Amino acid sequence: MRFAVSLLMFICVASVVGTVLPQGRPASNYIDQFGPFWFDVFDKFSIWHVYNSWWFLLIMGFLVVSTSVCLIRNAPKMLKDARSFREHVRASSLRAFPHRVDTRATLDLPGTEGAIRTLLRGQGYAVRERRDGDGVLLAAKKGSANRLGYICAHAAMVVICIGGLLDSELPVRLQLLFADKKPIVDNMLIADVPQSGRLPMGNPSFRANVLVPEGSERNTALVMIGDGVLVQPLPFTLKLNKFDVEYYSTGMPSRFASHVEVTDPDTGKSFESVIEVNEPLRYKGVTVYQSNMGDGGSKVTLTGYPLQGAQAAPFTVNGTVDETNDINAQANGQTTQSMKLRVTDLRPINVEDITDGRPQDAVKQDFSEHLAAVTGSAAGKKNERLRNVGPTVEYQLVDDAGQARDYRVYMLPIELNEVPVLLAGVRDNPSQNFGYLRIPVDDDGSPTEFLRLRAALADPTVRAEAVRRFVERNLPAGADRQSLEAAAQRGLDTYARGGLRALADLLQQGTDPADTERAAAVVLRLLGSTMYDVRAIMRERNGMPPLPESGPQAEQVGRWQQVAMGALSDLTLYPAPVLFTLSDFKHIQASGFQVSRTPGKSAVYLGSLLLIIGVFSMFYIRDRRIWVWLTPARDGQGTDVQAAMTSQKRTLDFNQEFDRFRQAMQRLGRS
Repeated sequence: MRFAVSLLMFICVASVVGTVLPQGRPASNYIDQFGPFWFDVFDKFSIWHVYNSWWFLLIMGFLVVSTSVCLIRNAPKMLKDARSFREHVRASSLRAFPHRVDTRATLDLPGTEGAIRTLLRGQGYAVRERRDGDGVLLAAKKGSANRLGYICAHAAMVVICIGGLLDSELPVRLQLLFADKKPIVDNMLIADVPQSGRLPMGNPSFRANVLVPEGSERNTALVMIGDGVLVQPLPFTLKLNKFDVEYYSTGMPSRFASHVEVTDPDTGKSFESVIEVNEPLRYKGVTVYQSNMGDGGSKVTLTGYPLQGAQAAPFTVNGTVDETNDINAQANGQTTQSMKLRVTDLRPINVEDITDGRPQDAVKQDFSEHLAAVTGSAAGKKNERLRNVGPTVEYQLVDDAGQARDYRVYMLPIELNEVPVLLAGVRDNPSQNFGYLRIPVDDDGSPTEFLRLRAALADPTVRAEAVRRFVERNLPAGADRQSLEAAAQRGLDTYARGGLRALADLLQQGTDPADTERAAAVVLRLLGSTMYDVRAIMRERNGMPPLPESGPQAEQVGRWQQVAMGALSDLTLYPAPVLFTLSDFKHIQASGFQVSRTPGKSAVYLGSLLLIIGVFSMFYIRDRRIWVWLTPARDGQGTDVQAAMTSQKRTLDFNQEFDRFRQAMQRLGRS
């Protein structure tokens, strides 16, 4: 029994770990949380899958065996003791009990016996009589169900553990060991999965997952085993007709509802049902739970903008979520890089914490400008308010070397610092947060003007013309034209090549540290003026109206240019030769289901009922016994009464009951 209690403590501790630590997440999540060293340590104990780890199942098995042995050894003794009245106690033994009564009744022995029997039965005692010569022993007991409480409580532990073992991965693991089953780790169609990767239809228990797009049907599910999967056939076909989702004001889903059609292949009959959270579908011994939602192969139209060379002509790519397209990056009419584009996610609704339009800290324009890392929201966390900022698309670009990066682009512009910007994020791996470019958009909400500005800046002839205009407009009388042109040309070329960071390096190399701040201010003013001319030239070449030179519109032009200069600088660190934006989409939703066959569920319910009965019996039912020896008085005047009372626990209630019993016995002596 002590061994069983020790095992139970281990199970309790493991259950705490399994409750506090999210289970079944990707390994990268745990590596990011604990670090590589502790991940390797914890991984040896499979704490990411506590309830299906080998040691947890082994402990549960030992607990079942140990508690079962305890029950087999002690239950018969307890049942025998519960049925026994212990009527062989001697009269002399009663004097050793701390709760005893010695009195003389005025009635004769038969009368006293009848009165005491009536008294005991009136208090709920069962009474058995034993005669020994002239004397009579009345043995009484009540609360024998207390012993059944111990048996029920311990049996409950066994039944619950057996139910847990039946509903665990143990049946699947046994098939891996003895039935030549092998998890599939390669990508392949369900139809191509070999028999070794398929579980039988009559698998006694399983817990699997299936994603069903709208309009599609599935008759198989996937059982996750380590880094691989096993295919579990279902005894029916599940078709998703419609998927409804409602949202809270925070953007979190408030209700999932899957309208499904279930077809039984054995009879050919179908019926419709609605599956919601906490409202599963149960059919043919399999329970289907609403688990999550996902993308079912949405169609997207992306517009690609070259980020290299002096070309700015966009192109269109039609893609499907979770499918791959081959694209070529071009600069100056020549292919510079072949890549694979894989659209990974489409989110039509994104509720973000964004600024409320009040003045914000100005965008930094120093020489340490780089991609702004944002945690949680692409728009930052200052002056936040909840707002649906529209759809986003996420995609991966994989280069020829196989290096992949994740990208996220918002479809609609978001106003930050009084300038509408398009947010384009990038990260090297899923464990990182997205870092965002803030690309100013034109009056049509498009990044076209900004990307034309980028292409114009990449054109040496445009930069030379912009420098010439700047010098003609700002050359002081008697100043050296060539020196001013050389300085302006060098600054603009350096910015075009490496952004503000390259300008910072240039200043640090050729400027005294004491004069760096003053020189930086001069260079930024010079750069702002030349970039104004670059934008003016770009607009002239594209047939756009000239920029306003005064009034509120001129102030907006200045703010737009400030954000554009920061974004152009960030582009030198943007690790893709092409920027894709979301132009159009057709959203196809998918519903994620967890399907399970849990034969141990009934055992767990039964064990829980036994546990309630056992705990109630042990705490609220007291085993109490009374012995009363009756012998005729030696002088022939009445009956001598010796009585004793005992219980497993001498509580306050027991003492009060004994006082009532003693008073009743004493009243017999006065009657």
